Amino acid sequence: QVQLVESGGGSVQAGGSLRLSCAASAYTSTTSLMGWFRQVPGKEREGVAVIYTGVGSTYYADSVKGRFTISQDNAKRTLYLQMNSLQPEDTAMYYCAAGPLSSALKWTEFLRYRHWGQGTQVTVSS
Repeated sequence: QVQLVESGGGSVQAGGSLRLSCAASAYTSTTSLMGWFRQVPGKEREGVAVIYTGVGSTYYADSVKGRFTISQDNAKRTLYLQMNSLQPEDTAMYYCAAGPLSSALKWTEFLRYRHWGQGTQVTVSS
């Protein structure tokens, strides 16, 4: 079982930056796709960004394009999410997720992912 541990959340004012990290206990065939989701109470978990770990291809939700950057350090088995120009609407619990390369589900669909971290809270004040 792969374990994912997030860190780096916190509180910041609008316009500020944070960097989230997600350390994976192992890389397997079920971590070929790694991404970040976020969720606020009463809403569905939303896909924020994803990276195909083998080739480095990245995809982003429209709401974060140009502000967030997903990256990886394979030697450290760590996934990052650099978040710039944060806005109050970015406030959420952020989760790291990992899943297999092949799936009938889109990267934005949380059912595609087999492994989840415990989440880290990001709060942006105006």
